[in-house]
Amino acid sequence: MTEQLTALESSDTLVSSQELQINGSAVAGQEQVLTEGTLCLLKALCKQFAAEVPNLLANRQAKQKRIDSGELPDFLEETQALRQRDWLIRGIPQDLQDRRVEITGPVERKMVINALNANAKVFMADFEDSLAPSWQKIVQGQINLRDAVNGDISYIATETGKHYSLNDNPAVLICRVRGLHMLEQHVQFGGVAIPASLFDFCVYFYNNYRKLLSKGSGPYFYIPKLESHLEARWWAKVFAFVEERFCLQPGTIKCTCLIETLPAVFEMDEILYELRSNIVALNCGRWDYIFSYIKTLNNHSDRVLPDRQSVTMDKPFLSAYSRLLIKTCHKRGALAMGGMAAFIPSKDAEINQQVLDKVKQDKQLEARNGHDGTWVAHPGLADTAMAIFNEYIGEDHINQLHITRDVDAPIHARELLKPAKGECTEAGMRLNIRIALQYIESWINGNGCVPIYGLMEDAATAEISRTSIWQWIKHLQPLSSGAIVTKGLFQEMLVEELAHVKDEVGADRFTHGSFTQAAVLLEQITTSDELVDFLTEPGYQILVE
Repeated sequence: MTEQLTALESSDTLVSSQELQINGSAVAGQEQVLTEGTLCLLKALCKQFAAEVPNLLANRQAKQKRIDSGELPDFLEETQALRQRDWLIRGIPQDLQDRRVEITGPVERKMVINALNANAKVFMADFEDSLAPSWQKIVQGQINLRDAVNGDISYIATETGKHYSLNDNPAVLICRVRGLHMLEQHVQFGGVAIPASLFDFCVYFYNNYRKLLSKGSGPYFYIPKLESHLEARWWAKVFAFVEERFCLQPGTIKCTCLIETLPAVFEMDEILYELRSNIVALNCGRWDYIFSYIKTLNNHSDRVLPDRQSVTMDKPFLSAYSRLLIKTCHKRGALAMGGMAAFIPSKDAEINQQVLDKVKQDKQLEARNGHDGTWVAHPGLADTAMAIFNEYIGEDHINQLHITRDVDAPIHARELLKPAKGECTEAGMRLNIRIALQYIESWINGNGCVPIYGLMEDAATAEISRTSIWQWIKHLQPLSSGAIVTKGLFQEMLVEELAHVKDEVGADRFTHGSFTQAAVLLEQITTSDELVDFLTEPGYQILVE
């Protein structure tokens, strides 16, 4: 094979339109996953599908312009007949039918082991929102997942000497790829950086599908950030192409789609239909959904959200989103997964009880609504979530597909778009600044999963923090104190909160960290005239430099 990559190293030579080029520095063990077969499949996927991605992203921008001009999201008229017809997805494999608790986390080696050993049915290994995608971490993450699938993953902590290895019955593994908007700049096809989603999907699939199928499982994926059924159609074509290429039965590859954008909630039936051969579930990605609500409706002054802490799942627009997802999924035979409990257990008994009480309240609401399972970010919360879903699911079922919510009144667009009531406070704004500062600082230093003030923050919660302030600035939002939010007010608070963070983390950590660089990036994206779609895009430029 003339294009075979015998060395994975940088090159400044011009490449043909059909050549795949790896520009990332060598990572120890990369030959285990970046094999000739892997790269051959990746080249085929790029040749067949990469050129469509810019068009899909352009469709997003065109739709956003219409919404900025006054149009509101709504259900599609042209697919009304599809929504009214009776049809079902192909089916759910045995090991994905019981997903009452899923734990999520990045693909770092120790975290993979701990998550697979937790009291959870599924571990979602995340290459997206909880991972800062340096080339080192992306490649090492694929090695870690390959070792986990093979059952021989282990880890020895350098600081304590503690040994970590898999238990006998680990959780089912699902790989979450990066969204369509992300590029993998260390891999080029025809001289252009390739879609990161194709890289993540290809490397995980090729290295693990045989072993997974031999164990009675399969190549399972979480697909994030979808905004339309046309994007779901693209994924369906990718799956069908790979299944045919490897002589697999149609529907061997299975996916769960995160409904975490406002446009997507109006196309859930259509997304399920396009992926009906491969899809098994939809998931309420609540934090990204709140971020998307702000981003999508950023030009609508009557839909400004209040303090992040007051935007909870009992707010009408979030409750409607949860209930509609359940009703839509169960009508089509798909599971309806609940959202994330981002709390972190505390060593202080009183504080920990408060954490557990909040988690119980949240998970009881989800289970009562009819969700088939939920997410936790920390193994210490898995038992609490499991107990609640055990209670609601009962001994006679393994999920809640039998809850159809047919007696519910129809959920209309106005409910999904209803503004949330609550205060916009100075304290809330300052907290947003501190959270965003600390998260961005960690992210550009390679850590995408960061404990801050008792919560496990990822990119989604940092996105809420900075876009909320951006929207307040845009609409000159008055705070409860009477102050008007302007660029100047934000910049004053940023300086003050940067000093506050320095006091919190200590002078040594601050000096050796990248907090000033994080503050510069936060100021740029929060005071820009146009809303920056994702902070991870400018952040990625810093990460890869």
